[in-house]
Amino acid sequence: MVTLFVDADACPVTRDAIACARKANVPCVIAGDSGHNLSKHVRKDDPTEPGDGFWVRILQVGQGADAADFAIVCELESGDIVVTQDFGLASMALGRGCAAIDPRGHIYDQRTIDALLLVRHATKQELRSKRRRGKPRVSKHAAFEPEDRERFVRNLRQLLTDA
Repeated sequence: MVTLFVDADACPVTRDAIACARKANVPCVIAGDSGHNLSKHVRKDDPTEPGDGFWVRILQVGQGADAADFAIVCELESGDIVVTQDFGLASMALGRGCAAIDPRGHIYDQRTIDALLLVRHATKQELRSKRRRGKPRVSKHAAFEPEDRERFVRNLRQLLTDA
């Protein structure tokens, strides 16, 4: 059976992902570091023990840059679905035969993930260079819009239906 994994560190669609899993009757694992209160996303009546159909489990990991990512990867099985905005985790998920989607509803693709990783690497190099020159960091991310959430829910529902 497919399982939905949510990389919940700074994820604006955790509740939406759980709602989609609940509706599709698919188990869900929410992973994040110990600095986040992940239980706030779980309803009191949600089953928390593995069984047939939907249940939700919190996978709390220690603090660390990629702790939640590696914890998720260790549990992935082919066919699972991962919600993440991290290209590295998406790449590892795709490599294990899983699907991956970002919080804005973009479904990661094996054909384009290498290019995304290359851009991420180049961006990090540029940021390091700017920091050395004393220039402030400026975020280039667009604000999260209602359309992003709608696209996410629509595409995740489709992934869960196709699984």
